[in-house]
Amino acid sequence: MHMYIRKFFIIITILCAGIHSQAQTDQAKLANEYFQQGQFDKARAMFEDLEKNRSVIPLIHANYFRLLLEEQDIKGAEKYLDRVIKSFPGNLNYQVDLAFLYHSVGDQDQLDKYLSSLKKQFQENQYQLSTIAQYLVSHQMYDNAIEFYNTARKLNGRQSAYALDMAALYRMKNDKPKMTEEYINYAEGNPANLAYVKNLFQNILTEPEDQEFLEETLISKIQKDPDNNLYSDLLIWLELQRKNYYAAFIQARALDRRNQQPGDQSMRIARIAYDNESWDDAIDIYSYVIDTYGDDYNYPQARRFLIKSKENQVKTAFPVDTLAIRNLAIEYGQLYDQIGPNYTTLEALKNKALLHAFYLDELDTASKILNFVIQNRRAPRALVSECKLDLGDIYILTGEPWESTLLYSQVEKDNKESPLGYEAKLRNARLNYFTGNFSLAKSHLDILKLATTREISNDAIALSLLITDNTAFDTTDLVMQEFANAELLIFQNKTQQAEAKLTKILEDNPGHSITDEVYWLQSKLELKAGNYQQAVDYLDKIIEAYNYDILSDDAFYKKATIIQDYLHDEESAMTQYQEFLKEHPGSMYAAEVRLRIRQLRGDLVN
Repeated sequence: MHMYIRKFFIIITILCAGIHSQAQTDQAKLANEYFQQGQFDKARAMFEDLEKNRSVIPLIHANYFRLLLEEQDIKGAEKYLDRVIKSFPGNLNYQVDLAFLYHSVGDQDQLDKYLSSLKKQFQENQYQLSTIAQYLVSHQMYDNAIEFYNTARKLNGRQSAYALDMAALYRMKNDKPKMTEEYINYAEGNPANLAYVKNLFQNILTEPEDQEFLEETLISKIQKDPDNNLYSDLLIWLELQRKNYYAAFIQARALDRRNQQPGDQSMRIARIAYDNESWDDAIDIYSYVIDTYGDDYNYPQARRFLIKSKENQVKTAFPVDTLAIRNLAIEYGQLYDQIGPNYTTLEALKNKALLHAFYLDELDTASKILNFVIQNRRAPRALVSECKLDLGDIYILTGEPWESTLLYSQVEKDNKESPLGYEAKLRNARLNYFTGNFSLAKSHLDILKLATTREISNDAIALSLLITDNTAFDTTDLVMQEFANAELLIFQNKTQQAEAKLTKILEDNPGHSITDEVYWLQSKLELKAGNYQQAVDYLDKIIEAYNYDILSDDAFYKKATIIQDYLHDEESAMTQYQEFLKEHPGSMYAAEVRLRIRQLRGDLVN
């Protein structure tokens, strides 16, 4: 009987305690609501009553402490914190709140003494020290937080410890040099996360002086620790982002020597320079690899890409220097003669043939070279197909379209559902367009628009729209046929005849829908002749009179690039690019325009 009575009273006691605890929780919630509503008097009265219960302190502390600070009751706040610290001696948050109180009232001496005591108290516990630092950050006491992180780092023994935390602090302080050093510290301790650090740098180091500091820091570290490839990797990345390809090559060259590689890193930088059309840098780097590693496996590729770099340099400097073209053709031949037949040298012969055909007007020589590659048993199947396509183009130059279509069809049949097969179908469509067979051309193009690579699809869509837009209201197709014939003449390098035909189209058909397309071709011809301002003038005609048409953004973008790349007026180019983004924000060129703007500003780019 007594046992049951005892159990009954225990249960009653527990229930009463639970009810009291719930009541205290409800009171704490109400007090916090008063504080949030700005009813400070009601909130304070309830907080003062509730703080007597130790278990309620965690529920009211943040708002009660803020209220005391809001009312500037410094003594009351200090006494309150003394009480809660005694009640919760292990709670670092409350201890840091006391430091924040001294900081808030500007009592620097008391703050320094108190923080020193905390450092001494936890001098052997890096976790506690770093936790204090985190709480200091929450109060925006950044300098004090850095001191505690540094103390914790010394205990840890690794320079990379807490590097990300400290980098974030320096970033909030806008101390980019210190932030940069901490991110490098992090990378040193976590080389697998180097890509993460690069991404951070790319987003943060937007000013030239920030990038220069990173460069200087990395160079200094390389000098002190030349065997650590991490610094060279970061410096190469930085120079590539800044488009300083030769500077990146200097570091890559050192890496090759250090790692005893026959130019592997140098070849990587050369290819990046090549892909970004920095022909001078690509030529210099490939030349270095050829001169330094003439007996190693990188030599054939370096030779081939050296000539290709020179070729692209010559082709983009208008008007094209035919003597330079002839020298390039000789170099391609020398490469084949020196190394013998393999994929690299046979492709070099293909490039040589195209120079003979399209720049030197030596069609027989070009045909013989391409047939030689096609019949060579060492030529890969893809290369044979490419040579057949090029040979088909040469037959267009010689006025034998039936031979062209035969070759294009062979390649399409041999490479079904592949980029080469699609390219062959596109060339057949172009041939039909040249010869005025627009309906057959469109049937090819309609297929290519749906199932092909993006580049070929875009070309197919562009040609299909050209045909559709300019034949819809002209049942005879005569103007379209004249225009297509002008494009054929351009393809055949019969420039003067093409210019005369384009001029006649404009004279005979004023106001025709084909007018903007004529201006576009005239601009291309002027650019090819090295008449850069005249090329811009034709583009302006499109921009001003046809800003609603499909060529509007093409003309705007082309004008800006001519101003930048050929007229070398970077200030005017920047204005054009910014105006382009306002007028054509959804254009396919928008991403490239933004990239060029960043390059002109000197930002880091991908």
